[in-house]
Amino acid sequence: MPDAPDMTEVLADAPTNWGKWGEDDEVGSLNYLTPDEVLRGIRHVRQGKVFPLQRLIGDPKGDPVWPGRTPAERTQVLDESSWDADGAPQFPGGLHYADDKINAYLQGSTQYDALGHVWYGGKIWNGYDARTTVGGMDRASVEPIARRGVVGRGILLDMARFRGKPTLDKGETFTHEDLVACAQAQGVTIENCDVLVVRTNFLQLFHEQGDAFYEGFNEPGLVYSPELVRWFQDMEIPNLATDTIANEVTYDPNNGTALPLHCALMRNLGIALTEICDLEELAADCAEDGQYTFLWAAAPLKIHLAAGSPANPLAIK
Repeated sequence: MPDAPDMTEVLADAPTNWGKWGEDDEVGSLNYLTPDEVLRGIRHVRQGKVFPLQRLIGDPKGDPVWPGRTPAERTQVLDESSWDADGAPQFPGGLHYADDKINAYLQGSTQYDALGHVWYGGKIWNGYDARTTVGGMDRASVEPIARRGVVGRGILLDMARFRGKPTLDKGETFTHEDLVACAQAQGVTIENCDVLVVRTNFLQLFHEQGDAFYEGFNEPGLVYSPELVRWFQDMEIPNLATDTIANEVTYDPNNGTALPLHCALMRNLGIALTEICDLEELAADCAEDGQYTFLWAAAPLKIHLAAGSPANPLAIK
């Protein structure tokens, strides 16, 4: 958007956590998830229900991805038909097997962003030079997050049900105050160091609309304000997870910038972002039994130099 101000202007007075955990830190606000926080999350496991939150890769109905990315392509390399012709692998005893491979954007499914994935002003998370991304992320890649893992208390904030809608609308926004009100309506309180899991059900429209979903693409989500960013910092939020492709309203209606919260929350505060989660079974269960808190356990794949990675987070109630 040509009339949008530069991000350095929008976030000129935004708070940062750079240096808070040392000049070499690459996991940011995930440092809040101490062993005590892991145990706090475990205390919310009461029923033994497990909800994997990854969307299916290669869904026959299609895979929603950020505009410009292509869905994953799985290729069958070996199957029983491979042994119909000469030259197939031969093993003592007559073993046959299937083999396949995948060509995919690392952020083309349910995934974690590396903290260095998005930047402005020539600096990524913790003040590292953006030139460290050239050819691969030498700093603040997804690998340190993968090696650490992400475990703590998760809380579902079902904004679609809170607003009485099957899905939120294109470009619909909400604030941190709306998150607090949603939690209160659900009979639960957002606490410091919670992993926030926000449901919009917007991607249901992708399956209903097909290619038309991308016309005038503008997802619903949180909208930037200085107060929202300060709230996230004061609440020591380690991880924001949503069921949308980019975790926030795509174009800020107040200033026209694209994805300013990626910059304010991830680049500046070091908050991990998890996107494209499948929250439907979890949300239906929470609405039925009234338990909206759970153990969140997740880890992206350990991929050297990567800007993101697929993940299959678990919500355990």
